[in-house]
Amino acid sequence: MRGLVGAGLLVLAVLVAGIVGLADAQGPRAGHERAALERTSQDRVASSPDLLALSHDGPDGRQQITIVDPRQRVMAVYHVDRVSGALALKSVRNLTWDLQIEDFNSGTPAPRDIRALKDQQR
Repeated sequence: MRGLVGAGLLVLAVLVAGIVGLADAQGPRAGHERAALERTSQDRVASSPDLLALSHDGPDGRQQITIVDPRQRVMAVYHVDRVSGALALKSVRNLTWDLQIEDFNSGTPAPRDIRALKDQQR
């Protein structure tokens, strides 16, 4: 189990370092824009053609990192304890079927109701 956790940490570190490295390779302007984003918000974003990494500093002292693989339509959420450095995988989800739902938990009027109203106006 310890070996699996260690391997997972290593893979995550390489992924995040690669994404940040790709963002830095986009030139000084991209780095300047990212630095400005980091100064004005607790949220940070890094992306490559293969992965999107989102980082958020929570009020409880933990950092939440969300990794999205747009090609496979999968996302993973990690929590990092800033004191101990412990990394915990909190959730992994394939979004393929989620993205095929027309509406869910969206309140009223539902999109299909709006569409029906628009169709009646024609």
